[in-house]
Amino acid sequence: SRSKAPFPPRIPCFPGSQLPCFHGSSTIRHLKERFHMNLTEEQLQLLVEQMVDGSMRSITTKLYDGFQYLTNGIM
Repeated sequence: SRSKAPFPPRIPCFPGSQLPCFHGSSTIRHLKERFHMNLTEEQLQLLVEQMVDGSMRSITTKLYDGFQYLTNGIM
């Protein structure tokens, strides 16, 4: 379940952080957008499936996989 995810539920604790990267009003908003906190479990599952499908069809993914295989033996 999404409630068990280690990072996104902790986002609200960052506004009081002293780290410079969390200063500014848009940082937390951008993190929430990136993790799609507004989606339901079903919507998130569909989005992830679409992202994976798109990556599998992407020429850049194939090129990067080839690079990893040639340089590191990773496939």
